[in-house]
Amino acid sequence: MNMARPSFVSPGSLHGRIYLLRHGAILSAANGKQYIGVQDVALSAIGHSQACAWADYFAGAGLDEIYCSDLARCLETARIIGAGCNLAPQALPELREVSLGAWEGQQFDTIKTRDPQGFQQRGDHIADHRPPGGESFRDLQNRAWPIFETAARRHQGQTLIVTHAGVIRVLLCRLLGMPLDNLFCIGQAYGALTIIEVRPQGYRIQAINIQQPG
Repeated sequence: MNMARPSFVSPGSLHGRIYLLRHGAILSAANGKQYIGVQDVALSAIGHSQACAWADYFAGAGLDEIYCSDLARCLETARIIGAGCNLAPQALPELREVSLGAWEGQQFDTIKTRDPQGFQQRGDHIADHRPPGGESFRDLQNRAWPIFETAARRHQGQTLIVTHAGVIRVLLCRLLGMPLDNLFCIGQAYGALTIIEVRPQGYRIQAINIQQPG
């Protein structure tokens, strides 16, 4: 999708702008049927290209800060973008993807066979179900929201947060007043951008799931 560079901040109308960027495509996502939460996986060649495209996009845009998850796929994406902006990303574990505990790295069909009750419960109660040793999406929202709110209050310019689909979805649910049970109604492609304006009266979502510029 081609898109023009936005006007990043309109003086007098905004306190700032938060950019939420999902990391680029990863090596182990070929079939899309594997549980990958806090498992540390690297960017694929496509993911690297997506990060480079966003680096070109944000170069000269006047970003003030870059925050990111400390997992490799986010850290690499953020470092590529940061290099073009002369900014070193601040890596925070609070911005990690939801932890899937014992389900990490397992195929969906494997869990459905080994733990059919847990698999069904997750489908029925997606907001609050915790896999063995893992987190719920409500847990994720509770740890990620304070970081978002702090970033919004701290800067009156522009902040980029490079994180995961789950994190972006739970933040958007909070911003929109949506039940967490509906989080998968929000599309989040690899390397996609969401733009949130920070205004005196609160937050306004400007765009969701923008594909990489090209």
